[in-house]
Amino acid sequence: MKPQSDILRLAPFQAVIFDMDGTILDTESVFRTIVFEVCAELGFEMTDAVHRSMVGGSHERTNQLLVEAYGVTFPYSLFDERCRFVMGERSMDGVPVKAGAHEFLNELRERDIPMAVATSSRHEHAHHHLGKAGLLDMFRTVVTRDDVVNPKPHPEPYLTAARRLGVDPLTCLALEDSNTGVRAAHAAGMQTIMVPDLVHPSDEIHGLGVSVIESLNHVRLLAFPKG
Repeated sequence: MKPQSDILRLAPFQAVIFDMDGTILDTESVFRTIVFEVCAELGFEMTDAVHRSMVGGSHERTNQLLVEAYGVTFPYSLFDERCRFVMGERSMDGVPVKAGAHEFLNELRERDIPMAVATSSRHEHAHHHLGKAGLLDMFRTVVTRDDVVNPKPHPEPYLTAARRLGVDPLTCLALEDSNTGVRAAHAAGMQTIMVPDLVHPSDEIHGLGVSVIESLNHVRLLAFPKG
């Protein structure tokens, strides 16, 4: 299939709101390994299908999915605690930044286009990893799970980010790597682009007419075409 980035044209935008895990930072691939390991430690067999369903979801949604997959005896609190501990150990020195993120963020800053993060991660996790990556100061605001009542796929995280930036959600460009996040940004009325990481766009996402672009480098070139 021909890449959409060859034919797509972006509408004008006044602000950009990024998901974090899997979109700006390569945390999802690190966390995937940890999830499989911790499940095995606890006597459960994680599968690709169950893991894919977890990507982009809140802690509450992940808990629900794991109980549905493994039954009410699944020790979610222990699983979550262990995953956090191992993630902390393995990301002590930070996690890799996704390809094209630095270039796109720098160009947006040079053009004085306000940026925000809307993530399902907790405040401590988000600020730690963005800080370690040297990216925290790029964003005027970071909306985390701790800042909203309704997590993704509800639009509240994106609407909150737009409100904090002082811009109309309809004038925002939103970038996501997960189906859950795309649903949230689209429901907020934003021009939404999916940059897939571990999860491919679902039929529902295709049905929404959301653009799917290979990388942040391609998004940058679409946003600011040269020549």
